[in-house]
Amino acid sequence: MRRLALLTAAALAVVSTTGPDSRADEGMWTLNNFPADTVGKKYGFTPSPEWLRHAQLSAARIGGGCSSSFVSKDGLVMTNHHCVHDCIENVSSSKKDYVKDGFLAKDRKDEIKCPGFELDQLVEITDVSDKIAAATKGLDGKAYIEAYKGESAKLEKACSGGKPEVSCDVVSLYKGGRYDLYRYKRFSDVRVVFVPEFAMAFFGGDPDNFVFPRYDLDVAFVRAYENGQPAKQEHFFKWAKKPTKEGDLTFTVGNPGRTSRLLTMAQLEVERDVRLPRALVYLSEYRGALTEFQHRGPEQKRVANATLFYVENGVKAYKGRHEALLDKAFWSSKLGEENALRQKIIADPKLRAAYYESFGAIEKAQTEYRQLWNRWMYMEGSYGFRSELALWAKHLLRAADERDKPNEKRLRDYTDAKLPGLEQQLFSTQPVDLEFETFTLGFSLTKLREALGADDPFVKKVLGKDSPAEAAKKLVHGTKLRDLETRKALFKGGKKAVDAAQDPLIELFRRIDGDSRDVRKRYEELVESVERKHGELVAKARFAIYGTSTYPDATGTLRISYGRVEGYKDDGKWVKPITTIGGAFERHTGQEPFALPASWLAAKPKLDLALPMNFASTNDIIGGNSGSAVIDKDGAIVGLIFDGNLPSLGGDYGFDPAVNRAVSVHTAAIREALAKIYGADALSAEIAP
Repeated sequence: MRRLALLTAAALAVVSTTGPDSRADEGMWTLNNFPADTVGKKYGFTPSPEWLRHAQLSAARIGGGCSSSFVSKDGLVMTNHHCVHDCIENVSSSKKDYVKDGFLAKDRKDEIKCPGFELDQLVEITDVSDKIAAATKGLDGKAYIEAYKGESAKLEKACSGGKPEVSCDVVSLYKGGRYDLYRYKRFSDVRVVFVPEFAMAFFGGDPDNFVFPRYDLDVAFVRAYENGQPAKQEHFFKWAKKPTKEGDLTFTVGNPGRTSRLLTMAQLEVERDVRLPRALVYLSEYRGALTEFQHRGPEQKRVANATLFYVENGVKAYKGRHEALLDKAFWSSKLGEENALRQKIIADPKLRAAYYESFGAIEKAQTEYRQLWNRWMYMEGSYGFRSELALWAKHLLRAADERDKPNEKRLRDYTDAKLPGLEQQLFSTQPVDLEFETFTLGFSLTKLREALGADDPFVKKVLGKDSPAEAAKKLVHGTKLRDLETRKALFKGGKKAVDAAQDPLIELFRRIDGDSRDVRKRYEELVESVERKHGELVAKARFAIYGTSTYPDATGTLRISYGRVEGYKDDGKWVKPITTIGGAFERHTGQEPFALPASWLAAKPKLDLALPMNFASTNDIIGGNSGSAVIDKDGAIVGLIFDGNLPSLGGDYGFDPAVNRAVSVHTAAIREALAKIYGADALSAEIAP
């Protein structure tokens, strides 16, 4: 029945994305195109431009795919525990496991710097659609993608001005129907202030993931620094004075990853038949291998914990999306939506001449994508070389080659606007566990050989006569790239230094770089450029027919959604929208993953067990919204997004307000825990209403 609810959600939702009047609380809206009047008519509150500007500047994006918010004038930032899990793991050791035991900086001097961690604050949005259109006019294939990349790099470079504290991105919206230039302020010095124990942040573990009711304290506080001092903030979210309750209006401000609500049917077929099932097989096997690795010992369990968390999360997410696309009712509704759009285009001679052939062009590109997918994902994507050391080697090699080219001719990862972020990644002080690196690289090389075949020329270049396990061991134990100073010297020394390097990992990527670039070139010319150009034309046709008052697909950039605290029906039963702290103790069994930490058990007599713990709301979210602030009409924090329910997994393709729910930590639980369990007096005072 849960599956039926998920599929019905997706089936019902799709129709609402075709026209200008989005139903109910649907939509991940850009901050410069928010339907304030619609919210005002429904909820009696109309957000002003100043209100939206404050929300924009109070939010921040975490590099790697999470959201966060400034919550004090001294650069304090709130996000999820699972969004800083990697950081906590990297600053932990076998003697001090902050993931397991939690961490609290009693004083600011005790705050621990996160290696390689980055926060981005969106400060300006500029429409550059005309400039992109002029640069790409009349072009196709290779010429189109080169012109697009060149103009984007030019705009980003001018925007950033070469300043490492500024980052700029050209963002494609409405499948290329509009292009905006986003200017960010970068914070590369971020330090941990507080995290609870993993057992409390992920109470219920994988069995409760994407499930409601929930009882998690999935929260973390970090602090942004500038020039060695806390980064002063004019804009930040204050704490709500009154706890939110059922029926209250809520807004979610964060960075949803990517949705696919505007894809054509040909693109959805590739999602259903190729991308999702293959990803599910890969991640499921990786999950099993990681579980085995953790059973080798307590230290192995510690170092693999974060990776296993993300993989388990991915398995559930991909499964939910795949089930949505397999549902006949959902598929029929999507087909009906596209057919209706096509018929309207055909009925208008001008629209037909300008836009109808784009559907066929996108369909042809999907044929190419099906044939190319394995080589793209294993040779150039992340499936074939799953290793931090391998990623560093690839970046060092390519950065050395790309930086000698004109900015507009480089691969996008190595343009002037991207180099500060790349440097931070390469110069990370995170520890490297050789056993885990050998394991992950060995697993991915095994999958590479399976996917492409043992006799494939590329596979032979990678492995030679070695088995995947033997090759991984030689590469990981032979490389010097685990040494930070070595990486710095190679990066700063440029092509001369990298060409002279006799490092096995760099030599590996030197051997295969030409093949990988060829695959990337084919993908960009035969798939990406076609989808971008003709997706733009389909978007323009949709604009001409339905207007522009719809929201674009999520792009990993800042969005705001609106909704309210509300329950839903599951298997015919009404699920209340708010759980209590007492409910966590009722669910406690003493056995993982339902074992409350000792700190909570000891503090039980002091706690107000009737206070809210987690809550569900109708806010439209997707992966990437983790860590998003939930605010009220006063712009004050009432919750912290950390999950969705099972029906929300279909949200990649559509939204149903009847059952899709965002799941948040209630601020009442956070304040109660900080004060009565963790003794975080200074932190509590800093976020006081």
